[in-house]
Amino acid sequence: MAERFDPTNPPDDVRAFYTERHLATLTTISPSGDLQVTPVGFTYEPERAMARVITWASSVKAKNVAASPGGRVAVSQVDGGRWLTFYGTATLGTSAAAQREGVSRYAERYRQPKERDDRVVIEIAVDRIIGRA
Repeated sequence: MAERFDPTNPPDDVRAFYTERHLATLTTISPSGDLQVTPVGFTYEPERAMARVITWASSVKAKNVAASPGGRVAVSQVDGGRWLTFYGTATLGTSAAAQREGVSRYAERYRQPKERDDRVVIEIAVDRIIGRA
C-alpha cells in the first residue's frame, strides 16, 4: 500500500531512495489536454519542497510548462517494488541562478551535463509525495 510523506520532512528511507541514481518520468499536460510522459533525471530539495528537471527550452516538457505556468505535474521514480511520485505545480526557471542551481544539483546526483545555451529548469513546488520506499 502506498504511503503519503511530508514533502518538507520525508523519512530517511525516502530520502535515500530519491538520492540514488535512478531515472524517473515527468508527466506534464499539453495545451490540448493530452498527457506527455518523458524520461528525466531529477533532483529534490526537501527544505524548499522543490524538485528540479533540467532541460532545453524547445523540449516538449518545457513548452508544456511554459504554456501553463503553475500547472500540475508529476515526477515518478521506480525501482522494483520501491517507487515515489512527487506531485506539484511547475514553472520554468530561465534565470542564470535557476540554471546554475539545477545543473549543480543534477551533477551531484547524476553527472555533469553538457553545456547548452538554451538550458531551462523545470521547478516543481512539491505539495505531495506518495509511494513505497
